[in-house]
Amino acid sequence: MSDTKNNDLSKGVWFVYDGDCPICNLAAQSLRIREAVDPLFLVNAREETDHPLYLEIVDQNLDLDEGMVLRYGDRNYHGQNALQMMVLLGSRNGWYNRMNSLLFKSPAIARFLYPIMKLARNTLLRILRIPRLQNLEDAKDAYPVFKEVFGDTWPNLPPVIKAHYAARSYSEDRVIVDGHLNVYVHPLLGFFARLTGLLVPFSGENVPVRVTFKAAHHDNTLEFDRVFSFKGRKPVHFRSKMRPQPNGDVIELMRFGFGWRFRCEWRKNRVILSHLGYVWRFLGMNIPMPFSLILGKGYAEESPVSDTEFSMWTHTMHPLFGKMFGYEGSFTITDMKCDPY
Repeated sequence: MSDTKNNDLSKGVWFVYDGDCPICNLAAQSLRIREAVDPLFLVNAREETDHPLYLEIVDQNLDLDEGMVLRYGDRNYHGQNALQMMVLLGSRNGWYNRMNSLLFKSPAIARFLYPIMKLARNTLLRILRIPRLQNLEDAKDAYPVFKEVFGDTWPNLPPVIKAHYAARSYSEDRVIVDGHLNVYVHPLLGFFARLTGLLVPFSGENVPVRVTFKAAHHDNTLEFDRVFSFKGRKPVHFRSKMRPQPNGDVIELMRFGFGWRFRCEWRKNRVILSHLGYVWRFLGMNIPMPFSLILGKGYAEESPVSDTEFSMWTHTMHPLFGKMFGYEGSFTITDMKCDPY
């Protein structure tokens, strides 16, 4: 593609792709935009790392290894959202546009197919020994993992919430909080938890709990290690990983690839985690699973108490069996190895 650095990013459609990836390159060369939408500009992320749009993508913490970016107007669309915008903006001519419309016109079908396409792309790159783009590598120390999750509300978060979510991608950041929780586990779920180690298996009042939040060295995952000290029992570890998704959702992954998908938002002076379903992560894909029929739907809130303390409560509710799991209490930040701002 010819030099596009001096063109106005607000005009036309911009497509940022991996020029060394055969699938991405084919998509870029085959994409056709409707005449009424204005011209299409291509930016090869392998070669044009000083392009204003590439730099903007890095600034917005969009991982090009997780998906291509399409810009239209003043907004960047990433991954699955980029493909769905192609459907809206694309012409009806050309095999690629027709295939894209068939596969991604439905958001439900797109959510199912996109992880499969991403897995195929990543597998092909490994076979061809093509390295990852790692466009966020240079900026990895600048962004807390959850900054992109909270988006525009991040600057307005209270100090304790920012500190709570301060660990940055690809770093050795660590945040430790200590507190006490009232824990409830339905007997049936407790039995299941003891068999699998997926969840906390016991109920208890005023249980001492320490939670360590750690950044992963290799990606933008935030690791949780919760240690519950039930009276008269050995400490119980409940470990999980929270992984932001390209569309803004978050998936909390536990043992065996079991995961809870949720939306994390700052609303009504609190952090609200709203249930979006359960998944099973298999071969790099997040496969939707009907676990709500067994576990019910989850919900959680976190509220600031002071600059170092926050309260929280969470539960899963089943329409027939009622409350299946939950805990509530407060935590104080006791140790940090990172800059929350």
